[in-house]
Amino acid sequence: MSDDKQQAASAEFVPNESHYHSKKDRTFVRAIAGPYNLNDELKRLRAMPRVRKGKDIKFNDGPQAFSRHYVEPKDGITQTFHMHLEEYGPGGNSQKHGHVNEAAFYILDGTGYEIHDGIRYDWKAGDIAVVHNNCVHQHFNASSERPARALVIKTKPMYMFMNMLFQHQVEPRPSEPAPGGEGFKARNDEDDFNHPKGGY
Repeated sequence: MSDDKQQAASAEFVPNESHYHSKKDRTFVRAIAGPYNLNDELKRLRAMPRVRKGKDIKFNDGPQAFSRHYVEPKDGITQTFHMHLEEYGPGGNSQKHGHVNEAAFYILDGTGYEIHDGIRYDWKAGDIAVVHNNCVHQHFNASSERPARALVIKTKPMYMFMNMLFQHQVEPRPSEPAPGGEGFKARNDEDDFNHPKGGY
């Protein structure tokens, strides 16, 4: 196997460490280095995998909010956007935080709501929740019995790349399960990926 293919193969299985509980530094924007023509960087990018297998990427964090990071700069595949799956256990919620970049949450299943700058916005499967720039926000699962899930797409790396660095955590992710969510485990091993058997 060539060095480029080995590098691409190893990049496909980079473990996704917690962004919220880890004490390690995080890669917001990766370095682009090399000769002025950047031919080596182009060659590296073209050798990277174009498909990442969801089954190889596990949820982390918890016990109320879980994350599965599909694409982010540290993977070496992209530089300007970040995509992850959020799963909220029964009664669960995320950290309360704010950042410069926008984010779009496509709700795959469940019911819940956002609190943005003190205002509540309800959502259900099929909706898109949009987090505006510089908004202090938090995500909540409204059900005490069933989980909720959202696919999140954001351009945080591009904002960081342009030196728009403000972000702040107001309250951390909860460290104890919510009432009704005791024993909940993120759905790592599902086989339908939110597509019901027999179609819609």
